Amino acid sequence: MPLSSPRRYVTLAAPASAEIEVRRSRFRCDVAPVSAEEGARAFVDDVRRSSRDARHHCTAFVLGPHGATARSNDDGEPSGTAGAPMLDVLRGRGLTDVVAVVTRWFGGTLLGTGGLIRAYGDAVTAALDAATPAVRELREGRVVDVDHAAGPRVEHSLRGLAGVVVGDVEYLATGMRLHVAAVPEAVGDVDRTVAALTSGVGRVRPSEPSWVEVSEHD
Repeated sequence: MPLSSPRRYVTLAAPASAEIEVRRSRFRCDVAPVSAEEGARAFVDDVRRSSRDARHHCTAFVLGPHGATARSNDDGEPSGTAGAPMLDVLRGRGLTDVVAVVTRWFGGTLLGTGGLIRAYGDAVTAALDAATPAVRELREGRVVDVDHAAGPRVEHSLRGLAGVVVGDVEYLATGMRLHVAAVPEAVGDVDRTVAALTSGVGRVRPSEPSWVEVSEHD
């Protein structure tokens, strides 16, 4: 049976990084929000290019609202000692659409299997502690067309509605076009607001649902 589509998930608001040292080896973790595998791999490449002197660049990423796509790479460390524990930390935080890269500068002392697992996991934990989480919510899409006279008033009122986000605003020859995302229970409020402020002339039509960033308390 297919999974039902989630309406919320947690990712990161922006990239972050942190560094730890374990027995003279340096472990720097860079994390970032990404929306596709291509973006995750591009981020890994950027980190790798910026630290070519390091011995290892171990990676993990989780993608999709369900976190259905997950990849990890030990990049020369013993199998299962780097990418897997990194992935475990990302999943343990309930994150998706996120990539982590741990860059290791070898300090001359072997850490052993347990030491590596702890070090790579701790590096990701430190970077996530430095990052800001972001909640994304799936909302119903609406396109609102109004004339120039009513447009600013309609936009201001829609921005004041609970559960409604006004995205792109287009200025056309015929008027203003507002791209709106609303929780299902607020869709009727959008329709009523537009009708009331335009004497029924404004047009509201469905558009594709979209993911919007919201407060954790919304």
